[in-house]
Amino acid sequence: MKDQIDILLDAAMVHVPFDGWSEASLKAAAADCGMDPTTARALFPRGGVDLALAFHRRGDAATAARLASEDLSHLRFRDRIATAVRYRIEAAEDRELVRRASALFALPPHAADGTRAIWGTADMIWTTLGDQSKDYNWYSKRAILSGVYSATVLYWLGDESPDAQATWNFLDRRIDGVMQFERVKGAVEKNPLARVALAGPRALLSCIRAPERDPRDDLPGYTAPKPAQQG
Repeated sequence: MKDQIDILLDAAMVHVPFDGWSEASLKAAAADCGMDPTTARALFPRGGVDLALAFHRRGDAATAARLASEDLSHLRFRDRIATAVRYRIEAAEDRELVRRASALFALPPHAADGTRAIWGTADMIWTTLGDQSKDYNWYSKRAILSGVYSATVLYWLGDESPDAQATWNFLDRRIDGVMQFERVKGAVEKNPLARVALAGPRALLSCIRAPERDPRDDLPGYTAPKPAQQG
């Protein structure tokens, strides 16, 4: 099925600059591939929205693979984050495809899908870079990075500078702004008076936990996978 999804997505991308991430693009792609419309509909039940989300997930996967294949250990962590965001934007390649997706996800019926997609990108970056957060920081890191990524993409869509250098400068400024906030937060944490004043909120935040990555096997309703048969 994955091969069919990729084939149909590749075919649809040719039509998206003209018809957007739409039903028209899906039908045209199916016709180009000689695919039965019923099969195309089964692969992308919501038409253009699911096509756009598949395109976004492909960019996430390509970025994760690129990050995994390169050694970024010599970089400061803020530079690793900036590099990861840059890689993700570069994975999109065609600005018109991203512009059309941005317009689609700006519509109220699809805003939640767009938000989840961006959150997924932020989660992919943090996870690939080895984030081990287990408390509320898991959420705050992804929320902040989602904002940085979204703003940088919007800047990139209108950037006409050579090699998009203005975009990367903008990204660096956004990351620097986040780091300044982190430094202020660190200074507050070290201040005895501030620690006392924030004891209540800190106790509340300490109850927040990151979501479980793997299902637990000690809860009702869990079904253990069947052992592989020996051939």
